[in-house]
Amino acid sequence: MKARLEAALARAAEIDRELADPATARDPAKLKALGREYARLEPIRRGAARRQKLRDELEQAEELARDPDPALAELAQADLERLQPLVAALEAELQELLVPPDPLADRDTIVEIRAGTGGDEAALFAADLLRMYTRYAERHGWRVEMVSASEGNVGGVKEAVFKVSGQKAYGRLRYESGVHRVQRVPATETQGRIHTSAATVAVLPEAEEVDVKIEEKELKIDVFRSSGPGGQSVNTTDSAVRITHLPTGLVVQCQDQKSQLQNKIRAMEVLRARLLDRIVAEHEASRARERRAMVSTGDRSAKIRTYNFPQNRVTDHRINLTTHRLDEVLDGELEELIDALTVAYRDERAES
Repeated sequence: MKARLEAALARAAEIDRELADPATARDPAKLKALGREYARLEPIRRGAARRQKLRDELEQAEELARDPDPALAELAQADLERLQPLVAALEAELQELLVPPDPLADRDTIVEIRAGTGGDEAALFAADLLRMYTRYAERHGWRVEMVSASEGNVGGVKEAVFKVSGQKAYGRLRYESGVHRVQRVPATETQGRIHTSAATVAVLPEAEEVDVKIEEKELKIDVFRSSGPGGQSVNTTDSAVRITHLPTGLVVQCQDQKSQLQNKIRAMEVLRARLLDRIVAEHEASRARERRAMVSTGDRSAKIRTYNFPQNRVTDHRINLTTHRLDEVLDGELEELIDALTVAYRDERAES
């Protein structure tokens, strides 16, 4: 802990100097990044100062406890009994604060849900997941903006892409990436047999321009007429936008905004997020070779969670956590699952 604490305090002092530099005030992106880092390091700096103060008091109490005057020694012993647990608790708190942070945790996020195996039932389950995350966002006071959606045949969702804006949106939702499996009796099933279907979820950190540089020559931009439910400016003008990133072949389209410009801006946000996610995934893959993987954060091909309707059960397979609160989970009450995943990942980072 000593080395990490010294490094954190040195970095905090460096940030103070950078924030005092007039040039920083003229660079909004740098100012924003430094502000985030300052907010993370300030509790460490305050905790370290308080720990030092308590340690000094503890050292004085230890010295007085050896005094030949019994009354003075007794008072010092009382101080020792009071100070020792305070120092221990503060050191534990600092240990937690010094865990290497996720630099993207404070970002907004792009969430993509796609129906997988299971036909119409998979599309209905994808719609359930869309509602679940929307309700979770509402509980946190986050803003949800739809980027694009493709409806299924029976009211389900083939694909939905939306942006979630709010404090620590990506940090809270990032472990939802993966294959979600559902086991239930479809409404069209006459024999009462349980069917298994799946949907995939991808949670991407919102990328800033300083994270991912995209040249205009790397893009192929097509415009077309929006499809789907009608409305003013929908189905009447070529407002939908499709962007192809030529170096990677990634394709993003947006048609839910009113104007072509708005659709282009939103599509570029999704493209940057996908490119940043590639960079993060490559970094995570290289780290995974060097550490024990407790939480499967990067492998989206793995089944991460099962929603079993007959047993009213939700099981997260990465941490072997089961809860019999299926209805509540699908209504957006994800705290138990997300908190457990966050703790598991934090413990893993502490050991790395």
